[in-house]
Amino acid sequence: MKSNQLHWSVELEQKPDFNSCMDRIYAWYDQEIIDRAPIRFSAHNAEYNENIDLPGYSWKNLKERWWNTDYQIELFEYKLRHSTFNAETFPVFWPNLGPEVYTAFYGVELEYKEVTSYAIPTLKSWEEMESIRLDFNNPYFRKIEEMTLQALERCQGKYLVGYTDIHAGIDCAAAFRDPQQFCMDLLLEPLLAKRLVDISSKDFHTVYNHFDSILKTHNQLSVNWMGIPSFEKVHIPGCDFASMLSPEDFDTFVLPFIKEEVAPMTQNIFHVDGKGVARHLDKILELPEINAIQWVQGMGLDAPIMQWVPLIKKVQAAGKSLVIDLQVSELDSFMKEIRPEGILLCIDADINSQKDIIRKVLKWK
Repeated sequence: MKSNQLHWSVELEQKPDFNSCMDRIYAWYDQEIIDRAPIRFSAHNAEYNENIDLPGYSWKNLKERWWNTDYQIELFEYKLRHSTFNAETFPVFWPNLGPEVYTAFYGVELEYKEVTSYAIPTLKSWEEMESIRLDFNNPYFRKIEEMTLQALERCQGKYLVGYTDIHAGIDCAAAFRDPQQFCMDLLLEPLLAKRLVDISSKDFHTVYNHFDSILKTHNQLSVNWMGIPSFEKVHIPGCDFASMLSPEDFDTFVLPFIKEEVAPMTQNIFHVDGKGVARHLDKILELPEINAIQWVQGMGLDAPIMQWVPLIKKVQAAGKSLVIDLQVSELDSFMKEIRPEGILLCIDADINSQKDIIRKVLKWK
């Protein structure tokens, strides 16, 4: 599916080459190359790895730190001042209360850790299911709005503001019930489980469009935690729970919602979190609305990228682009085996080596 070409000029202090970088991103969406493959100089989930004690802030617990809007924005701006944005590395602030905040919009509380948060399951009986309602006055919803609007007041000429992580569908349903319990629900009460997935899916576009409208009103691009922008609507569909599903259950409980989720978007980058989710890759690749796959190979024995060359070539052969995390030491071997069209590299590289890497990728044909 060819991406649209609605562009406007964006000027950012620390990203003077923003517009030419977006040209590379749009070519990448369509498995094409302008001069080289796009590069993001950042490790996967790097934004979660560091919290800094800024002067003037203190809190009694982790929730207070997560919920302090001034701190979260000032922390981002502090890191911004101490960062360089080479290649297709973009300065993006995205409001974040954790990956299960969408479930919290329905009244579920989150438990906070240093770098993430988890939903505390509340749906103990099926009788409570029909009372689940999206609440625009919910404190979590209002806090994400507040973070968005305050960042928009401060971002002009400095950075992009994105939208929060939105995990609807079966990931949301599992958070309502507890993932282990929901596995049992799928076996013992599949019709009720399917109803909960439907309830957990129906407000996705309402939530997405609400925040997209705020951003578009402020002349912002569409972008989120992945840091890959669009002038239209970009979305990162995914289903981490799919690693525990059979192909038949994926077809029943996941695929119908994914089709609805991606249909109105301009670009979709499917987050394939490891080999458990990858067992469903064939079905994902069949969806014409999916532009790209983010391949997350995992840690330990799963981490070396070269063992996944057949999977990467399969995705390219299906006409999809890829987001690939690799180590600097893997780059030469990777470029020998894979063609550059449709590859976006995420590399955690020292600032002193980044320009050399860019020059190397320019020669990748």
